[in-house]
Amino acid sequence: MSAAARPPAPLVIDTGYIGPEVDAVHVLFGGSEAALIDTGVGSSAPAVLSGLAAAGVHVNDVRYIILTHVHLDHAGGAGALMRALPRAELVVHPRGARHMIAPERLIAGSVAVYGAELFQQLYGEILPVPAERVRVTEDEGRLDFGGRALRFLHTLGHAKHHHCVVDEAGGAVFTGDTFGLAYPALQRPGHPFLMATTTPVDFDPPALRASIRRIAACGADTAYLTHFGPVIGLAVAAAQLLNEVDAMVRLCAETAHLDESDLSDAIFAHWMGRLRAAGHPGEAADLAPSLRFDAPLNAQGLRHWWATGGRP
Repeated sequence: MSAAARPPAPLVIDTGYIGPEVDAVHVLFGGSEAALIDTGVGSSAPAVLSGLAAAGVHVNDVRYIILTHVHLDHAGGAGALMRALPRAELVVHPRGARHMIAPERLIAGSVAVYGAELFQQLYGEILPVPAERVRVTEDEGRLDFGGRALRFLHTLGHAKHHHCVVDEAGGAVFTGDTFGLAYPALQRPGHPFLMATTTPVDFDPPALRASIRRIAACGADTAYLTHFGPVIGLAVAAAQLLNEVDAMVRLCAETAHLDESDLSDAIFAHWMGRLRAAGHPGEAADLAPSLRFDAPLNAQGLRHWWATGGRP
């Protein structure tokens, strides 16, 4: 399909999670219907509903809520939004469906990572989704949406319950976390800055490398990342991400005899070094917040992978 014939670009709603331009909900339009890709956290639901209303989207227009995976910064708001959007079906990877229907184990796992107090601050209330409103996907399965097909790629490496959504008509792929993080504050024209995310507990380097390559070859020209927004030029981005997966594995091996906090510091220093090498003009104090949040999470996931037998 020519660019002129393509449907409009997705609407991006900033959920406000942690700060601006960190966590996005993407809205697709097909005919008279709308579909959400990811939901943000439980406390993000009002911001998402306000964004829909501001765009003229009625609650009855939303036909699907599609979760890339069930980590709570992507799926924590699903229960609240499903209550507010009466016609919506929840579309999720088969490994994630049970966690949306009965989220207790998902909540417990997140509390183990963040602690009860920080969990409540970050995620708010997590509501269950009725089983009869949940639809699961198949790898390479398709979903008709407004007269065009959305195609699902099951993409392991970041989470076992992860799939990406290819909108062939729009030349887009919605990648959740499998295609990394690309915060707008860290980007410069001509110098994309992507980070691989290795958060607990399913980091699998060979699977992640294969998924990155699969996304780059899916036929889309733009990847829409939940964290945050569009990345153009998938081949260049994929090459950078593959290098980053290798860097995370190397840093984990080099600090295996040290504390997890030392690995976190090494990851932070690696990212800051990349920014400086690219000539990023920002001050360290301005760049650090997003990096300081992700470095410990990457370190936790890497240490878990190492402790369960992972090796370069």
